[in-house]
Amino acid sequence: MATLADATPPIALGALDGRYRGAVAPLVDHLSEAALNRQRVHVEIEWLIHQTSHGVVPGVRQLTDAEVTALRAVVNGFGTDEVAELGEIERVTVHDVKAVEYFLKKRLSAIAPADEDKGLAELIHFGCTSEDINNLSYALMVKGAVEQVWLPKAQALVEQVATMARELKDVPLLAHTHGQPATPTTMGKELAVLAHRLGRQLRRIEGQEYLGKFNGATGTFGAHALALPDVDWPAVSKAFVEALGLTWNPLTTQIESHDWQAELYADVARFNRILHNLCTDVWTYISMGYFAQVRGQGTVGSSTMPHKVNPIRFENAEANLEVSNALLDVLGGTLVQSRLQRDLTDSSMQRNIGTAFGHSMLALDNVARGLAGLDAVPERMAADLEANWEVLGEPIQSAMRALGAQGVPGMEEPYERLKELTRGRRIDGDDLREFVRGLGLPADVEARFVALTPQTYTALASRLVDDYLA
Repeated sequence: MATLADATPPIALGALDGRYRGAVAPLVDHLSEAALNRQRVHVEIEWLIHQTSHGVVPGVRQLTDAEVTALRAVVNGFGTDEVAELGEIERVTVHDVKAVEYFLKKRLSAIAPADEDKGLAELIHFGCTSEDINNLSYALMVKGAVEQVWLPKAQALVEQVATMARELKDVPLLAHTHGQPATPTTMGKELAVLAHRLGRQLRRIEGQEYLGKFNGATGTFGAHALALPDVDWPAVSKAFVEALGLTWNPLTTQIESHDWQAELYADVARFNRILHNLCTDVWTYISMGYFAQVRGQGTVGSSTMPHKVNPIRFENAEANLEVSNALLDVLGGTLVQSRLQRDLTDSSMQRNIGTAFGHSMLALDNVARGLAGLDAVPERMAADLEANWEVLGEPIQSAMRALGAQGVPGMEEPYERLKELTRGRRIDGDDLREFVRGLGLPADVEARFVALTPQTYTALASRLVDDYLA
């Protein structure tokens, strides 16, 4: 049998880089191995610029504006050729961050070629352990991926759900608690609950801090303080980390403790779980006929049954949310632990961040497409309501309780009387109206319940959508 392992171009091992590449491609600019190297180049260059512009090392000249522009152009122009070049250097160094250092020293020698400037190259990676570069790079990568890619996609989906909620706020729906017919609501109000829950998680994620450390091999500024004892190294570190747009972590071991990552991944996983809840609810509504999948008629639902239009978008999303959460959970649980001052577990673990967000992105894409292909079927919802007049037992017995508490005679045992009427048997409108007329209710209360139907028993559902769905 011919091997596929040597095919050109290479065949993707995973679905994210194969079948689903289009849905997750924007994350490549942030969470791929190449993006990691680009951020390492960025951090090393900004550290060189920071040192020279702030006079960190006495006697070193400040870089010119042209030199700064040229150095930053290395980051902006970082592409496939640079990825390949770094790969060649790493095959010699067998160390990824050291390869970045040598890569940049070569660039700097071309930007500042004068003999008297050769010492500038020693300020690339000056005072740094690899983790100083890596933790800042990962923080910038994850920040960019969340704020520029994942969050906008998630926000658009939540707004899509909110829009559906507003459109369907007055469409009555038979609720099902424990799978049994229950107090009616509206389809819009039920979607609003999900939009509200999802939006709350997004607000937590929007406020996320992205921490960075820059303090040497064991977090003591050991080499820094002995090389340049007159420099206020914590102040330099804080200024540099904050200049990158990150929050400074002043107290660490060799590694940044990754607590912020665990916090973020827990929030994203919680968002995913609520979205999974939306998928299962909408899937159920489709199975009940409350939504019709009527758009995109070119799709094939079943290979053998022509009538079927399967809710595959929601099923696909469920699976991908579960994979995403499995990865997010293990990332959050593992990254907050480190043996003594350093071990490399986090190095391998963090290479899965892109996959975790990729599966979540794929789910977002599928849910959005699935929702866009739905039409509500109010007639089907109304038919279920009409078949379940017994749900009106709740407000009648509640009104009787209130009247009894006010001293109105004849209101004894309201729950038991409604239970006898409704439990284990079907009733229709005529049955209920006859029962109401025999209760001896005050005229205005009787009129209210005689006029009530399951379709009109939605109380404040519509108002709740208007008042509380931001």
